[in-house]
Amino acid sequence: MKQILLIFIFFGISINIFAQTNYVGLIGKYPIELLTDIHADGDARAIYCYTNFDDPIEINGNLKNGKLTFFEKGKQNESTASLQFDNYNSKNNKLEGTWTDLKTHEQLTIILNKSFDIDYGDSIEWADREIIQPVSLDNKYFKLVISKTRDNFYAKVTGVKIFEKKTDRLLQKLDLDCQLLGLNNISIDDYNFDGIPDFSVFESSYAGPNTSSLYFLYDTKTKQYFESDFSGVSLEFDSTKKRIFERNQCCAGASVTTAEYKVVKNKMVLLKEHCYKWNEKKQALVERKMKDCQ
Repeated sequence: MKQILLIFIFFGISINIFAQTNYVGLIGKYPIELLTDIHADGDARAIYCYTNFDDPIEINGNLKNGKLTFFEKGKQNESTASLQFDNYNSKNNKLEGTWTDLKTHEQLTIILNKSFDIDYGDSIEWADREIIQPVSLDNKYFKLVISKTRDNFYAKVTGVKIFEKKTDRLLQKLDLDCQLLGLNNISIDDYNFDGIPDFSVFESSYAGPNTSSLYFLYDTKTKQYFESDFSGVSLEFDSTKKRIFERNQCCAGASVTTAEYKVVKNKMVLLKEHCYKWNEKKQALVERKMKDCQ
């Protein structure tokens, strides 16, 4: 069932993370942290947060003719504010610009200092750099711990830290060994359907669209998260049906397996599974016996 070809598809990912940079500084008098991810085609994404509140804000924009611009979005997906940096140069250690409220036109000066780049290369080595994540809970926020050894060209996620908002008190640290995927490595959902939000960390990409994640469930007694035994390929969680669905595709889509699970005592229990193979004559996927997909 778990026939996964361990072939990492780093090409697209490496373009995204090559230009990741972390900054700290001020918007007006307010201290902030900013993590940028600028693509080769000029598409720009970032996360920033006011460090007195620790509510991450995801922003998107572009880099064009040396001008870097990001936009904040409101609840109706309307642009509510902009962050603009003229004469942007990724090699500069200082970043200066203007934050503008697009409704009132109020403006604040932005002054930031570079903390670090996420740089790569066979001879480059660094450890324990922390980057904020765009998702958070009511009273908690997350930072990935990333490191790079000389043996690996790419950085790895080596841990996750969970902090209390406003106080920055470290609540928990978990050790990991996961692939770094741009800005969005953590997701929040109720994975065991108990009404309490949990979180997951992207683990790896495989052949085709297949991915895996690690799932951490919240223990109300210890008030800590623990790594669950949940595993599978490209899992999807249906909170209405309280079911977990899996789809594993290989061989350019010529072979597909699906499975459905329920959760019992924080364990995935298989309910049913199916195997589909490509039929040239019918030009469609046709259901076969499970052994044909193994």
